[in-house]
This record gives sequence, structure tokens and C-alpha cells, in this order.
Amino acid sequence: MVIDKNTVYKVADLARIEIKENEVNHLTQEMNKILAFMEKLNSLDTEGVKPLVYMNEEANVWREDVVKNEISVADGLKNSALHNENFFLVPKIIDK
Repeated sequence: MVIDKNTVYKVADLARIEIKENEVNHLTQEMNKILAFMEKLNSLDTEGVKPLVYMNEEANVWREDVVKNEISVADGLKNSALHNENFFLVPKIIDK
């Protein structure tokens, strides 16, 4: 398969990406390089190779989720610009 300008425009449209006219030639070359690399990978013999899910085979080590009182509310609010007795105060960003 060979990527042409029309295909680049179609992919950009599907991805909702705006591309400039002067970028099309470069993108065409880059996309063709990617496809050539994928064709090379498809030609390799992968019989007996396990699919790679993670880079290492270590299992996750889960810890118990324990609630600790590490910092008091007063200490947490001490360096904030605006606050009341229990909460940070931030500017309103959503108008109704």
C-alpha cells in the first residue's frame, strides 16, 4: 500500500487534524516509511513468541489502603492564597 496526498487528507479529516498544504509532502513520506516498517515487521517469523503485554513480567504489588491523618486541615490551608476554615477558595471558571 502506498500513501498519497488524498489519503493524507482523509486521515487528517478522520483524526480532526488540520494540516497545511506545505506539510502534505512530508507527511506522505513519513506515513510511507511507517507502512514500509510495518511490512518489514509482518515478514518476520513470530512463531512461538509470546505477546508482550508489559515490558517486565513483575506482578503488581498492592498495598493495603490505610487512611492516615498525615497533615491537619490548618497546616494544609496555611500556604493557600484564599481559603475559609475548611476549604481552598478558587475563582469561578464556569458560567451558567
